[in-house]
Amino acid sequence: MDALKQGTDALFILLGGIMVLAMHAGFAFLELGTVRKKNQVNALVKILVDFSVSTIVYFMIGYSVAYGTNFFVGAEQLAAKNGYELVKFFFLLTFAAAIPAIISGGIAERARFWPQLIATAVVVGVVYPVFEGVAWNGHFGVQAWIEATTGAAFHDFAGSVVVHAVGGWIALPAVLLLGARANRYKKDGAISAHPPSNIPFLALGAWILCVGWFGFNVMSAQTIDKISGLVAVNSLMAMVGGTLAALVAGKNDPGFVHNGPLAGLVAVCAGSDLMHPLGALVVGAVAGGLFVVMFTLTQNRWKIDDVLGVWPLHGLCGTWGGVAAGIFGTQALGGLGGVNLMAQLMGTAMGVAWALFGGIVVYGVLKATVGLRLSQEEEYDGADLTVHRISATPDREVNW
Repeated sequence: MDALKQGTDALFILLGGIMVLAMHAGFAFLELGTVRKKNQVNALVKILVDFSVSTIVYFMIGYSVAYGTNFFVGAEQLAAKNGYELVKFFFLLTFAAAIPAIISGGIAERARFWPQLIATAVVVGVVYPVFEGVAWNGHFGVQAWIEATTGAAFHDFAGSVVVHAVGGWIALPAVLLLGARANRYKKDGAISAHPPSNIPFLALGAWILCVGWFGFNVMSAQTIDKISGLVAVNSLMAMVGGTLAALVAGKNDPGFVHNGPLAGLVAVCAGSDLMHPLGALVVGAVAGGLFVVMFTLTQNRWKIDDVLGVWPLHGLCGTWGGVAAGIFGTQALGGLGGVNLMAQLMGTAMGVAWALFGGIVVYGVLKATVGLRLSQEEEYDGADLTVHRISATPDREVNW
């Protein structure tokens, strides 16, 4: 029976890793459908190459930083317990690689290719796993201190804060340091609209992310005996709550409608194992409305050119999710309990502060040394032709 349990656990978390790996296709198509046509190829290439760099760096450095173990041993030792530790690495890697995928959407259309890969290596190798180790592996005694202070540890089941808020708040300094796209905000106060280039691809990306998210949340149990249907249904309820709230707040705008479920899913990650489904519905709905309002404010009033709205979507909705777990996870609101609002506020604030610090340092140093931004001419031509020497849709066929 032990052998069967080991094999089942390895398969369980492997399937989770594959589902979250598929989410990276969702990130790619969401960005592809949002950016202008001259940057579509770049969106696809960035996500794949960022994932590849993340894999090597997390294998060599990041996983060890977060969990204190490494893979520099013989294959015989790595294959123990059906290779469970290896597939656990694969699963957690897909979370780590989501950070540069999140950032990619914010800095799209004007960021240089190679400096962003350097940023990916530093973020996935050091910045992200430091907080991952604090939240999920008890590093530096932070969780013990929070528990001693409030009576409960900081709870983030599937990464509302650890993954999404951290990714979104790292992206904010990157977006600000890069500046807005050329002619986005004119001197006379006018705003140049850049509507999504391909709504069907944007919608496809959102759907892929939604489906993969059930692996993201449910498989965060990490072993088959801890699987919970509550997590799955809470994810579903938050997804539809976010969709409907974004539909109403966004006045039927398809861009908002397809980001709404993502906002809800971001927010429910932290407390998806604790909340009542009706609580998850409310959490998702608040997140969907929050995204629409804050995306509009950042773009139009504050003139922050966050192309995909990754700071409102991941940064703010992830922050809300961390706090919401301490509200809707309580028994008073139908949850399982075992959480404390003050603990959630403390842990969430730490994650936000660390991400902001990391984003400012990494992107600030890169801007001061190698530079972050395409030249004016390169940006005008588009990243597809500038970086990859080909466009997504050639204007004409070559006649041989």
